[in-house]
Amino acid sequence: MSEGYVRFSIEGPVASVVFDRPTARNAMTWSMYEALGEICERLCNESAVRVVTFRGAGGEAFVAGTDIEQFQAFSSGESGVAYERGIDEGMARLEALPMPTVAVIEGWAVGGGLAIATACDFRIATPDARLGVPIARTLGNCLSMANLSRLVAAFGRPRVQRMLLAAEILTAAEGLDCGYLSQVVEAGKLDDTVGEWCAKLSSLAPVTQAVTKEGLRRLLAQDLPDAQDLIVRAYGSEDFREGVNAFAQKRRPAWRGR
Repeated sequence: MSEGYVRFSIEGPVASVVFDRPTARNAMTWSMYEALGEICERLCNESAVRVVTFRGAGGEAFVAGTDIEQFQAFSSGESGVAYERGIDEGMARLEALPMPTVAVIEGWAVGGGLAIATACDFRIATPDARLGVPIARTLGNCLSMANLSRLVAAFGRPRVQRMLLAAEILTAAEGLDCGYLSQVVEAGKLDDTVGEWCAKLSSLAPVTQAVTKEGLRRLLAQDLPDAQDLIVRAYGSEDFREGVNAFAQKRRPAWRGR
């Protein structure tokens, strides 16, 4: 399995983060998550950076989730607890960046990819963008309370129920309609549009942006209920193991409800 890369660069007031594993639709490996965390830590000390863009390489996907092959090493529900805790920590680092963040979405932004995009402040997409968390169809696991809270705040509960309970994939048009996407533009205009957003965001008061971001983060994070029992139940289930095995064997999972 190719480990993939998370590439980082700075040009003037704009930092760019690129998820670079196009042969797997930029599905995240453990090393890619680790690299993303290190980049976020570095950005906290880059006072000259006024805005950060996040984008997938290849034009086919932003990030198509976490690479499912890695779940074959999970041995119990506690493995799921550790995984979700790690995802929460990574998304919290991204969400806590003091400068505005922009997710640039071409194609698939699903699972962990949708979590990354949702932790950003703004999302600009092409018409072929597809948004979802189809784990009820693919893997049989669940999300943490923090990720559920972000999704509900960004999409509204009915759409989150469709994505999670019915495994529906939403279109760019629906993402724009509910306010999840800030703008949808044709691929040929994407770079110019992202540049315009970066110029606008980098021209505004950085302290106001930073304290507003932190205030919104605190509102979202307050009084989140514990969900360890739910995570243990999902990741410790026979259905989760079946989902992982079915993916590895390239077949449809046979859910048994236990």
